[in-house]
This record gives sequence, C-alpha cells and structure tokens, in this order.
Amino acid sequence: MIAFGCVVALVLPAGIWVLYANDFAIREQRVTIPGPAEPLDGVLALPKTGNGPFGLVVFVHGDGPADASRDAFYRPIWESFARAGYASLSWNKPGIDGAPGNWLKQSMQDRAAETIAAIDWARARADIDPHRIGAWGISQGGWVVPEVAVRKPDLQFAILVGVAINWQRQGEYNLRAELRAQQAPQSELAKALAHRERINQLLHDGATYDAYRAAGIDAPPMSADRWGFIARNYHADVSATLPRITVPVLLELGASDLNVDVAETEGVYRQLVRRDLLTVQTYPHASHSIAREDLDNNPDSVKAYAVALFAPRQLYAPSYLDNLRRYVQELPAAKEIR
Repeated sequence: MIAFGCVVALVLPAGIWVLYANDFAIREQRVTIPGPAEPLDGVLALPKTGNGPFGLVVFVHGDGPADASRDAFYRPIWESFARAGYASLSWNKPGIDGAPGNWLKQSMQDRAAETIAAIDWARARADIDPHRIGAWGISQGGWVVPEVAVRKPDLQFAILVGVAINWQRQGEYNLRAELRAQQAPQSELAKALAHRERINQLLHDGATYDAYRAAGIDAPPMSADRWGFIARNYHADVSATLPRITVPVLLELGASDLNVDVAETEGVYRQLVRRDLLTVQTYPHASHSIAREDLDNNPDSVKAYAVALFAPRQLYAPSYLDNLRRYVQELPAAKEIR
C-alpha cells in the first residue's frame, strides 16, 4: 500500500505537468477548405485571445502521411506565431485522418494549387488580415512554397525550413549522410548507390509499376502509389523558380541536417534569390526540422520521447521559435512592401 501511494504521488504531479507543458497559447478550430480536387480537412490555430484580424501562416508539410499538426510537432511553432499576432493554418494530407483523396497521387504542382486555394479561402475571412499572409514550408514543401510565392506575389513572406534544391541530388545526399552517420563500411555505401542507380534508371525510362516489380530491385517492393508518387515528382528542382520570387524569404537550416545538403541550399538561394529579400539563419547542432540534433536524429530514444512529452518546446534548436516570432512580427504588411 505504501508503494502504491508512492507511485500515485509521483504519477499525479507528472500528469499535471504534462497537461501544463502541452497547453499552448492557441485556439484550434477544425475547418473545411474548398480545395482544387477535394475539400481540405484543416486546423486553424488562432491566438489565445482577441478577435483579429490576425496575420496568417499557411503550413506546407514535407513528405509522408502528415496530419494537420504533424503529430503535435507544429504546436510550439503555432504558439510562437500566435505570440506575434498570427494564426496558423494547416490541413491533413489527402487520405490522412479521414480526409478525402490520396496524397500519393499528388504532384508538387497539385500541392501548390491546394496551398493557393487555402490562401484564397483565408483571405475571405473577417478574422484574417489579407495583407499579412505568408507560407511556412518544410522539406518537400521547398518545391511547393516557392511556386506559391511566385503565383501569389502579394504574400507577405515565405519561410522555408530544411529545403533542398533538386529531388535527385537530395536523395543521394540523404543516403550518403545516413550511412556515414551509421559508420557503414564503404562496401555498404557502394551497394546502396548501385541500388539507387537501378531505381533511377527505371524512372528515367518511364517504367511502369509492374516493370519495377519485375526488376526485383526491392524486397518487399514499394507500393504502387509510392512508385507513382516518385515517378511524378522525381524531376523536382526549384532553381528556375527562385529568381522569380518577389516576396521576403526566410531560409532556416540545421547544420546537422542528414536529409538535405544545407550548404548547397544556402549557396543556391543566395545566388538566385534577390539579396534584399533573403534572410538565412543556420542553427548549429540542429536537425532537418530545426529540432535539437541529439533528439531528432535519434527519434526512438527515451530522451526524445521524454522531451516531446514533458517539454515539447525544448525539442527545437535554441532561438528557433523566437526567431520565427520576431521575423513575422517585424515585417511590414504586404501592401507596404511593394
């Protein structure tokens, strides 16, 4: 009985702390956004108090089956924007959490079209300031947000996190970086590169899914939907889009990114984006998503789980959340920029 009492004495305060640590200064509303192909099942995260009109940050996911909050990973970011007077808008990828459609059937152009539809929807709301709307995109969103910025030159800003330039170069960099982090032998790297080359040759040849399966490259093979997604998008490259951007761009990079060659990304952005529009911030010991390297590059560790549960704001690299808040807070409204 004494032992049970001790457990209760420990568990109750821990539970209360978890509730406190995950209480963010935002109000979340479920929203349905008319999309170009099907409705988008979204979340609008408003500042805790006030009626607006608020600025708005439209979120664009990276790869994978993401729900609106990316399994709650976005909430500390939403809170930071809320402290600057901005709402955040995000949605389940098609087919996720009951949303209609299938995200693996999308091209990057399809994703840009749905992002533009979300911006147009938001501009019609009385609680959103139409002159203070920007986009935040991570990873694969780097092939979406620049296109949106070109097609919507009245955006206030574009924030790009851990983005690559070229799909194929990014894939090879990621392969090499992960094997290097695992201290894999050179023979394993050579085998992995040869496998990658076989896949790329099939893609280049326009191989069907049946042809891919017949080649026997993967055991088990990827799904037909995944093959179609890669075949539809593997030519993605943002180089031709960047010189056409006329809105302020904040480029956020993690020095310990295993997914993206951040040196290449920074160099190309500095070369192709107007100097007066570009701000680059690089975070030491930060991962692809600007989370702490020791946590995000080891996501299965007990420490990563504990921090996510008990101190979710501490997942991110120091100053990242504050920098996002300051950036949007200090920008003039879009109508004052041009």
